[in-house]
Amino acid sequence: MNASSSLIAETMWRDIESTRSVTDEQLSILHFLFGKNLERAARIVDLRGVKRISGEPSGRSIFQVVGESRRKEEYFCFAEHYCACYSFFYDIVNRGEQLCCKHQLAARLAASLGACVDVKVSDKQLAVLLSKL
Repeated sequence: MNASSSLIAETMWRDIESTRSVTDEQLSILHFLFGKNLERAARIVDLRGVKRISGEPSGRSIFQVVGESRRKEEYFCFAEHYCACYSFFYDIVNRGEQLCCKHQLAARLAASLGACVDVKVSDKQLAVLLSKL
């Protein structure tokens, strides 16, 4: 994926966030950019599988996203930069074939639509979570 794709995706996310809704045209563009990962991410969002864990009083946050396997693992991720899943390291970091994994997409989609399950924790609790990454 190239820089142009990233810029197009960023424009779509900003537009979706500004209206808290997604049009068919936006979905079509995002599907072109992300393919099946977008479909998988949308399923996760539909099942309310995205938690935004926010520390208080700082407001810093991380996403916890449910996987699709039978084990229902949960992955911590920063929507724009990192995911703890295997696919992130294999497809994005090692091979450079994708812009992001389905968990990052689910986090970004849920945040843009206002569809996250918001969980508030102390900054200390958030620091403990982050230390385990």
